[in-house]
Amino acid sequence: MRSRVEEAPDHCAIEFAMEILGGRWKLAILKQLVPGTLRFGEIGRALPGITQRMLTRQLRELENDGLVARTVYPEVPPRVEYTLTDVGRSLDAITAQLDTWGRWYQEKVRRSELPSGPHPTA
Repeated sequence: MRSRVEEAPDHCAIEFAMEILGGRWKLAILKQLVPGTLRFGEIGRALPGITQRMLTRQLRELENDGLVARTVYPEVPPRVEYTLTDVGRSLDAITAQLDTWGRWYQEKVRRSELPSGPHPTA
């Protein structure tokens, strides 16, 4: 169960942020939404490997946390679009920095510049 902001001690700000942003897909979803509004299928195609169930779950959590806005259009079939809120957009620089760091780290692993051992793979 997620702790409430009002109850989180000040020294746990990173832990609280990780509760909101943690997981394999949330930051990747936010990064996909930086350029603009996307439909569910477009997000899924941009993230091969994420299941529809997981994408639905992660988008719901991001919406509940106020990072993503969901708009449903009364059409048949229904059209649903996702966009970053102002709070979600506040993470633009962070997602860009993490993307840059991830690419740098991935290159170091490929060049074997890090000690041997298990490393995340692409």
